[in-house]
Amino acid sequence: MTALTAATRLSLSLIAGGAVANIYYNQPLLGLLAQVFGHDASVLVPTATLAGYGLGILGLVPLGDALPRRSLIVGQLLLLAAVLVLAAASASLWVLVLASFLIGVLSTAAQQAVPFAAELAPDATRGRMVGQVMTGLLLGILLARTLSGFVGAWAGWRAVFYGAAGLAVALAGLARLGLPGTAPSTRIRYGALLRSLLDLVREQPVLRRAALAQALLFAAFNAFWTTLALLVEAPPFGLDPAGAGLFGLIGAAGALCAPVAGRFADTRSPRPVLVGGGALTLAAFAVFGLLGGHSLVALAVGVLLIDIGINTALIANQTRVYALAPGARGRINTVFFTAIFAGGALGASAGTRAFAAGGWPALCAVGGAFAAAGLLVPLLEPRDRPRS
Repeated sequence: MTALTAATRLSLSLIAGGAVANIYYNQPLLGLLAQVFGHDASVLVPTATLAGYGLGILGLVPLGDALPRRSLIVGQLLLLAAVLVLAAASASLWVLVLASFLIGVLSTAAQQAVPFAAELAPDATRGRMVGQVMTGLLLGILLARTLSGFVGAWAGWRAVFYGAAGLAVALAGLARLGLPGTAPSTRIRYGALLRSLLDLVREQPVLRRAALAQALLFAAFNAFWTTLALLVEAPPFGLDPAGAGLFGLIGAAGALCAPVAGRFADTRSPRPVLVGGGALTLAAFAVFGLLGGHSLVALAVGVLLIDIGINTALIANQTRVYALAPGARGRINTVFFTAIFAGGALGASAGTRAFAAGGWPALCAVGGAFAAAGLLVPLLEPRDRPRS
């Protein structure tokens, strides 16, 4: 079996972060996009991107069990570069929405990288190894907003997508040269591969609970992040897209807890991590609701809380589900992240609509409700035994 070397971990981390970043580049740009394409752009573009990501996980990620992962990653990244150019050149809202949907579909190269790490890692350190690769993915999610905000403010929103296309080509080269070639874990045909997803859902209660909990937390996460730019660019804050993107730097600190959460889940029960992550996410919305509408400091504190909460819960849930069926990690990842990004699309849509209808208090109520529901799932599930 090919070892998960430090160089391979670094390559997988960069690919995961660079690929997933594409579904978040649009969030600090929503104000600019609304100026060009109308208010509907602020709802349709992020929702289409996240929905595409969820569909891509469902349709493409299972192929990682039946085809060489390296080839899949390279192919998806090259196609992603072409679609990003289409987004950059969009002259109408509907072309941009279509391009955004396809960006979401193809950005699931990130979700080939994470089970690749789980496949190569030894059982005893799988949580920590996955946590390290997930640190790259989570930093990509958070720093994408900062990078996009600065580039959008100084060079316009089209430059963000053109630059992302160039980065996708570079990542394809890294994947080709930096990742090992591996044999597929199964020879199941594509149709049977997809049908087996239902078997996993039916037979694995831990997978069902983990997917539900993380989907609810991610709905809360996206409800906040898809409306943050709209809040801080309006009075009393009056920030530009670069200022909105700076909040990604604060949230990036939360990504650094991923290996710690993975190490804890390797050696002890993941349940305290799950409960703690949900509680921190709920606490973030309490801070947002009480003070965030008029205090940048409160917003910064809430951003730190929500990102630490989401990230620790995610790593603990991944450690649990990747241990369930070693030969089906791509399909387990498909079930898990399809649910998560369906929740994300729901949260993005609900958040922007709540903000439009009732302002920041309505957004905080919606996000807090999602977070509270996500916390209830691990609180109500049967207790697992600590590992010796």
